[in-house]
Amino acid sequence: MLITPAFIPHPLLTGPHRMTLIPRWIPRPHLLKNVPGTDRRFWVDSDSQIAAKCHWQKHANQHPTLLIIHGLEGCIDSHYMMGIAHKAWHSGINVVRLNQRNCGGTEHLTPTLYHTGMSNDLRAIMTELIHHDQLSSLWIAGFSMGGNLTLKLAGEIGATIPEIHGVVGVCPNIHPAACVEALQQPGNVIYHHYFLPRLKARLRRKAQHFPGRWDLSKLSNIRSMRQFDDVFTAPDAGYRNAEEYYEQCGARHVLHNIRIPTLIVTSRDDPFIPYETFRIDGIQSNPYIQFIATDTGGHCGFLQQSRPSEDYFWIENRIIQFVLAGARSKTL
Repeated sequence: MLITPAFIPHPLLTGPHRMTLIPRWIPRPHLLKNVPGTDRRFWVDSDSQIAAKCHWQKHANQHPTLLIIHGLEGCIDSHYMMGIAHKAWHSGINVVRLNQRNCGGTEHLTPTLYHTGMSNDLRAIMTELIHHDQLSSLWIAGFSMGGNLTLKLAGEIGATIPEIHGVVGVCPNIHPAACVEALQQPGNVIYHHYFLPRLKARLRRKAQHFPGRWDLSKLSNIRSMRQFDDVFTAPDAGYRNAEEYYEQCGARHVLHNIRIPTLIVTSRDDPFIPYETFRIDGIQSNPYIQFIATDTGGHCGFLQQSRPSEDYFWIENRIIQFVLAGARSKTL
């Protein structure tokens, strides 16, 4: 389907860093006011649970359901998670706001760290929603790291789960090694200094629940994201090192197998998701993928100029448009 209107950036947000950072600070106190929500935990393996907040329509199995998954060090309360959930629910869509493992204060629910290859977690949740909740029209939207997870799942399942009707990846890190390298460049120090201390702090919190599992004495020598992944993330997930972890977990390897409607949106000026990572045949030649690359937009920012028919948050509105159009086409 054609995604319109095209993205026209807000005139005050020139440059990728403003576009990346400012949207999260725009107050929207109305989000999810008077929208019913229930807490939910999903078992994703024998010893790990994931926490979510669900917003159901009155007759849930008669409506499409959108699962939203955040990026690195985000949670269900990230501004875009709440913005999409608010708009989706008011558009007649069930919404599941999903924490990744350990996020949103859930370090105690799993003995593992989280990483960008855990697409099986999404598969387990979708299976439960299909078989336990009797939902037959499912959609997934993931941001950044969550976008890679979403696209990786879509490539792995092909057309084998017919209840999953479509997926969206926003600024997905489909080539993790290239993205980490970009993140560590001097011009991105503000982001690197945001993520790395939070990852270290999360590991310290987890160690209180699972003492002795990690050697925290190594943390003081960690100076980069790649070092953290090499010392902690990769071995915790069963990989030899960061290089193997990045190579195995990138969704770029399976995009050619996608067989459901897929929307990928990125920005050419994203500070740490290099546009070159999307110049691959798996995207360009797959008829199931609609790929949009805007000239500006930063990393998951996409704050547009004022329009009479919708608010400033262009990417949120396009996701709702994609789901509703796809859901309508399934009923024709």
